[in-house]
Amino acid sequence: MVEKNQKDIRFKDKFQGVNPSISDSSTYAFATAQDMIDTFNGENDQFLYSRHSSPSNQQLADEMAKLERSEAAHVFASGMGAISATLMQLCQQGDHIISSRTIYGGSHALLKNVFPKWGIDTTFVDITDLSSIEKAINSNTKVIYCESLSNPLLEVADIKEISSLAKKYNLTFIVDNTFTPLIFQPIQLGADVVIHSLTKFINGTSDTVAGAVCGSADLINSMKDVSSGCAMLLGQTLDSLRAASIVKNRQTLELRMKKHSENAYYLAQEFDKYGITTIYPGLKSHKDHELFQSQKSKDFGFGGILGIDLKSEERAHLFMEKMQEAGLGYLAVSLGYFKTLFSASGSSTSSEISEEEQKEMGLTKGLVRISVGLDYHIESSLYQMIQIYQHVNQIYPINDKVVYN
Repeated sequence: MVEKNQKDIRFKDKFQGVNPSISDSSTYAFATAQDMIDTFNGENDQFLYSRHSSPSNQQLADEMAKLERSEAAHVFASGMGAISATLMQLCQQGDHIISSRTIYGGSHALLKNVFPKWGIDTTFVDITDLSSIEKAINSNTKVIYCESLSNPLLEVADIKEISSLAKKYNLTFIVDNTFTPLIFQPIQLGADVVIHSLTKFINGTSDTVAGAVCGSADLINSMKDVSSGCAMLLGQTLDSLRAASIVKNRQTLELRMKKHSENAYYLAQEFDKYGITTIYPGLKSHKDHELFQSQKSKDFGFGGILGIDLKSEERAHLFMEKMQEAGLGYLAVSLGYFKTLFSASGSSTSSEISEEEQKEMGLTKGLVRISVGLDYHIESSLYQMIQIYQHVNQIYPINDKVVYN
């Protein structure tokens, strides 16, 4: 107990706010000229310039390092900023990357269309086939890149086995964990680097675009180096106001992920009973169900993303439009919002991937990716979704007869 008239030392002043402070400065003063010299030489961690870091951004970076149990982290103005800066830091002209073929369309386009201009080549493989990964390794390979749960086909990467393969050949293993924060902890499973689009589940309110890289202190420091660091020199700086906002939203991530997963699992089970082709790792019919089980934490379910195959582009579009009209969510890209979001991936977030490649990986025009929201009355949402599905069947009949069990 604090004695009368004795100041409680937990508080710096009587007006201390409970929310993170926002650093409203682009540059920071030094006590001495030598301090500035030391900072430019990387010999202290004093704030220099907001493109390098800021107190707000560092607080978010510290939160991300704690979340992924990494030594350090750095935040960016977008998930693509985090991906591009990390790969550019690790690779140079003549190097080779092995990537999952089923990844976000923007990541695929970066690796396929942009990096070759700088002499960095990529081989796209079925990441669920370990032998295809090993066959793709050559003397110039530097990185294996994948998503823990692939976008949009929801394939599961065997992070432990891929990590062992990366270590065998002295490669850096990068995992984009955007779909499964808290559910998977890739660094604990053997990955070297974890990337997030903070825009999605971690922020959760679809009002901010941001990204993060989590990894060793050596990697993060190299990325912040004033002479050769891609985080410093490419200028992908996250605004301090947005960083502080994400720090606040991060505090509810555990509660939100549980509810996203609970709702998605319920819908997936019911869709499956109804005969709708459903892709969700929580279903025993999912080819990677057991692998997902073996890697996941016990508390946060199977994630908030599911896919349903409506069998044709016309059916998919009508289903989504009627869902939006009914107020069940939005026909929009992105995910992790508190309202349900849905899109036909083949013509939207994966449209950068050629039709031939989409066909090869099994991405159909009728596949609808659904980011399930935080609906409190999910049973009511399901009832409306089924009615919409029946309406779609009346407009565009299919031969398969479906019966609700």
